[in-house]
Amino acid sequence: MTDDTKAGPDERLSYEQARAELASVVERLEAGGTSLEESLSLWERGEALAVICQRWLDGARARIDAARQEPAS
Repeated sequence: MTDDTKAGPDERLSYEQARAELASVVERLEAGGTSLEESLSLWERGEALAVICQRWLDGARARIDAARQEPAS
């Protein structure tokens, strides 16, 4: 997630932004009171946000693993 020129708007979300929006989506779904169509739309948005968060976490893990493999100076 480093090339902002090729990324769509969702791909430019920081981990914290995606996580906060995901939490909001979950709250809305748990609260109920939405139509089936809106619930499905929220669910799909939540899935997309979860993918973004996972990509950030995977990238962080890769950076940590790479740093651990570098020889100490």
